[in-house]
Amino acid sequence: MKITTAQRKRAKIRLSIQGPSGSGKTFSSLLIAKGLVGTWENICVIDTENHSADLYSHLGLYNVLSLGKPFTPEAYIQAIELCEKSGIKAIIIDSLSHEWEGEGGILDIHSSMVGNSFTNWSKVTPRHNSLVQRMLQSDCHIIATLRTKQDYVLSEKNGKTVPEKVGLKSVTKDGMDYEFTTVFDLDINHNATCTKDRTGLFANIPQKLDEQTGVKILNWCEATTEESITIEKSFEPSLSEMVAASKSVEELVVLWKKVERTPENLELFNRRKTEIERRLNHGLR
Repeated sequence: MKITTAQRKRAKIRLSIQGPSGSGKTFSSLLIAKGLVGTWENICVIDTENHSADLYSHLGLYNVLSLGKPFTPEAYIQAIELCEKSGIKAIIIDSLSHEWEGEGGILDIHSSMVGNSFTNWSKVTPRHNSLVQRMLQSDCHIIATLRTKQDYVLSEKNGKTVPEKVGLKSVTKDGMDYEFTTVFDLDINHNATCTKDRTGLFANIPQKLDEQTGVKILNWCEATTEESITIEKSFEPSLSEMVAASKSVEELVVLWKKVERTPENLELFNRRKTEIERRLNHGLR
């Protein structure tokens, strides 16, 4: 055993982009991957969505590996290993949700097993964990998309137990977000909110994901301990930049709740609010 000083070394990103159907998960993943590796030829999409990755072929000559059912963890592992052997630098897993809820995925495997349900989980969970570990150990950048669906809890109302909506939940094993460095939640308008970020690059306000997002992440990944401090500071947006990036009054309201209520800040927010309202009144976006 040996105790050493903690140091940041050049890293590979583990990024999750989650959202409902049509929110732009695949498109956003491709743009970020391009920023990460520079060329389309070094990107491969592991496509479980019935060739949906081909819809964006106009962007560039990226690679596609079509993965059909059964969506076992082992199939995903084999696909990742094939990408690595082929010299791919950024792997997009689109979508990781099939490994959990698709045909041949973990839930499907578990439901088909005979015997005690609780005991059976001890047999299938290691298979899922093997995929997670393979993703974490890869020398490639990994971007995984996850579907989201409406989540419910049971509540007592008027003496009856009724389901109650509590927001969206990603379709994967509970706690999967802990395995990723950064997690973006996309809404139906293609706005991303960073709900987990160990890079320190992204403010928790709605933003668009693009190639520059990948460039920011790449600079963070390639920084050593000393370099990372400077890089993270350089990418920390100022309040004025965040206000200017707000595209609607609703976004301004969310941001206003997180800042100090000073006269200067109030003037800054009101000025941006007036600009947004003026553009809307003139039919601009």
